[in-house]
Order: sequence, then C-alpha cells, then structure tokens
Amino acid sequence: MTTETLLRLGSFLAILAVMGAAETLRPRRGLSTGKGRRWFANLSVAVLASVLTRVLIPILPAGVAAYCRTHGLGLLHLVSPPPVLAWIVSVLVLDMAIYWQHVLFHRRQLLWRVHRMHHADLDIDASTGIRFHPIEIVLSMLIKLAVVLVLGPPAGAVILFEILLNGCAVFNHANVRIPLHVDRVLRLFLVTPDQHRVHHSTNMREANMNFGFNFPWWDRMFRTYKPQPDLGHERMRIGLNIFRDREYGGLIRMLTIPFL
Repeated sequence: MTTETLLRLGSFLAILAVMGAAETLRPRRGLSTGKGRRWFANLSVAVLASVLTRVLIPILPAGVAAYCRTHGLGLLHLVSPPPVLAWIVSVLVLDMAIYWQHVLFHRRQLLWRVHRMHHADLDIDASTGIRFHPIEIVLSMLIKLAVVLVLGPPAGAVILFEILLNGCAVFNHANVRIPLHVDRVLRLFLVTPDQHRVHHSTNMREANMNFGFNFPWWDRMFRTYKPQPDLGHERMRIGLNIFRDREYGGLIRMLTIPFL
C-alpha cells in the first residue's frame, strides 16, 4: 500500500468516525430509515467502487503528477511559479474542476442517471458522502487524471487535495447540528452540512444548486448558491421522488439505479 493510499485512508477513516459520532450526539434532522442498513450499503458500495477503480485505473493522480514533473509536462511547469503558489493554484484548480464535474453530472442525462444513485439516499449523513456509483467513481478518476496531466501540479498538492476532498465530502454530508453563528462564518471558507444539504432536496430547483464539495466560492461565483432550503432543514425532503421505495437502499438495488 502506497504512502498516498495510507494517508488518504487514515484521514478518511478518522473523519468518518468523528463525524459519525458527532451526528449521533447532535443530529440536525431525525432519520427516516435505519442507520445500520444504510451505512452498510453505503460503505459497501464505496469499497466496491474503490476496488474497481484501482483494477481498471492502476495509476493514482499523484503518480501522474510525478510523471509530469519528470517530463516537464503541464501548464505549471511552463510558467514555473514559486512552490507555495503552485500548491495553492493546484488545490484551487482541482477543486474548481470537481465543481464543474458535479455540474456536468447533473446537466447531462446519461451522467445524471449514474449520479442519481448518490441522490437516491432517503436520508443524508456522513455515509452519504461516500455513496457514489462505481461508474461515477471511475469517470471521476479519469477526469481528475486528465486535469492533473494538463495542469502539472506538485504531487504533494494532489495528495493534499485528495485528503481534503474525501474529508470534506464526509463533513458536508454529515447530519450534524452546527450553531448558526458558527455556520455563517464557516461557510465563508468551507462547504458546511447545512449548505450542502440543500443540494439533496427532492425539489430539483434546490438539488441543482450548491455543487461545491470543498470550497464554497465556486457556487457564489457561478450563481449556483442557495443559502437555505425553502421549507427549512427540518421539513425539507431528502432524496429523489422517483426512488422512495426503501428497497433502493440495499446494495444490489443501488447498483441498478443507473439502468432503470
């Protein structure tokens, strides 16, 4: 197991454990489905997606970044900015790329069919942050590799971004109650659970807002920001209207959603 994999896995498990405990102690909303079954299914699909991706795409983004450095490939190698600036630009560009990828998965019908498995969760909590169809994870990895190849970022910056992405995905899906005055300040720098929860509304006008995963600036910049759901966080419905049957919470039925 590579150093990058160990760093990503260790930080991910730590954040998942912390947020899982936090949302149990201070939940934002009551859950409508059993947490044990959902967590088992969501964790299972995450493991399946990770294994499939490593089999189909054995190279990691940091490996592509190292290759770019060796061969002088990528935009950053052409302009040669100071190392600190290269790290900052790399993390910001990668995060903006993930934002636009997310927008694309909502606006293109074939991609939406794959992505809607993530939205079909009838509740939203930390485990929803890793509930993505294996097809989406493979496509996301290919897009990420392409961005790294074009940009030529430092390998360390890519690893940092991967850790941020995994951690923030768990954090901003968590069903944790954060004081409103803290949330107002925090969402200036990070996508908060209250901000991202709007994106999981059954109201598709709301579900097509708040696409950011790490940083909240892209939604504000590209006018896809909605601060609060129309019905409030306690009354808003989570999920998709076409997948309300709880059988779609099981692993096998989850995997069939893109083909229905």
